[in-house]
Amino acid sequence: MIGAGATSAIAAEETIKVGVLHSLSGTMAISETTLKDTVLFLIDEQNKKGGVLGKKLEAVVVDPASNWPLFAEKARELISQNGVSVVFGCWTSVSRKSVLPVFKELNSILFYPVQYEGEESERNVFYTGAAPNQQAIPAVDYLMSEDGGSVKRWVLEGTDYVYPRTTNKILEAYLLSKGVAAEDIMVNYTPFGFSDWQTEVSAIKKFGSAGKKTAVVSTVNGDANVPFYKELGNQGVKATDIPVVAFSVGEEELAGIDTKPLVGHLAAWNYFQSIDTPENAEFIKKWRAFIGNDKRTTNDPMEATVIGFNAWVKAVEKAGTIAPDSVIDALIGVSVPNLTGGFSTIMPNHHITKPVYIGEIQDDGQLDVVWQTPGLVVGDEWSDYLPDSKDLISDWRAPMSCGNFNVATGKCGGKGS
Repeated sequence: MIGAGATSAIAAEETIKVGVLHSLSGTMAISETTLKDTVLFLIDEQNKKGGVLGKKLEAVVVDPASNWPLFAEKARELISQNGVSVVFGCWTSVSRKSVLPVFKELNSILFYPVQYEGEESERNVFYTGAAPNQQAIPAVDYLMSEDGGSVKRWVLEGTDYVYPRTTNKILEAYLLSKGVAAEDIMVNYTPFGFSDWQTEVSAIKKFGSAGKKTAVVSTVNGDANVPFYKELGNQGVKATDIPVVAFSVGEEELAGIDTKPLVGHLAAWNYFQSIDTPENAEFIKKWRAFIGNDKRTTNDPMEATVIGFNAWVKAVEKAGTIAPDSVIDALIGVSVPNLTGGFSTIMPNHHITKPVYIGEIQDDGQLDVVWQTPGLVVGDEWSDYLPDSKDLISDWRAPMSCGNFNVATGKCGGKGS
């Protein structure tokens, strides 16, 4: 007779464990909880199809609680103690940077589903969110154009951590390269969870009163967005006067606030819930049925999670194993449907191809597409606008197998990873 412990050990071996590493409490829970639900939904859908390699998938969910060092501890727990084959997780770049050494040391796989600052390419990470050339730079190009209002002055407003600081460094260099004067760029940072926006919004209004068309490029993250937008409304900052284009505000964040004062402000992403394709309609229908709420929104990092999850499933089936080295190699070149009516492909730099959309906030909290790239944009891991990065490329295929190959010196290890 087999003891209960042995039975559960056998049962455990019959599932493939999938780690979910998203904040379910703290300042980032407003954004990350939905991504945990998305992974659970995708696992449920895949199990209905028979799982992967003949085994059912089993989610292992932890809460790193918007605590950056805790992300690393929870990642180690997922890989070492729970034996997960892959992890879907992180939102902020500081949380991703926190877990990188763990994924490298334990040779596991992280799918990172959120737009970020670039300047990184790791063998153990697949970046399914946007790099700056797939979000930040197209947004600035749009605002500079006649259609976008021919903006001449720029407020780069961000939360004080690595993603906004690096993105703004790239944007500042880009704006200067386009002939924008240094005095026409204002940069400001506030802490996570910041709530007293009166002074900051007053400064934005003052900066915008110089007689030149002004826009705010916002890398404000998490729940600080709610009081930021409320204060814009309080001080009568209308989109027609000083438009705000956000990189970290989507349908989920807008669902929690009165959007009437925000109508006309913008967000740049690679997906919006409002995009009218059969793939998106089917996804929204199934998602709402799973979550039991027919008003629940979808957003860009959810789509990035869908792309990453389906690419992982395809690569595991292609490799015939969940062994990380085999799956990492198999992932390059995998193409899966996105929700906007095309396919996204995982490139040799572990970034993906995506369309870029600029959406205008509507009074129902949805975003109406006002501009899009003509085709797919390949994620650029190293910025062409930073002197330390412009000569670097990444290609994780043998024989190069390098995340920072310097084309000028012909050597791997030019910078960073």
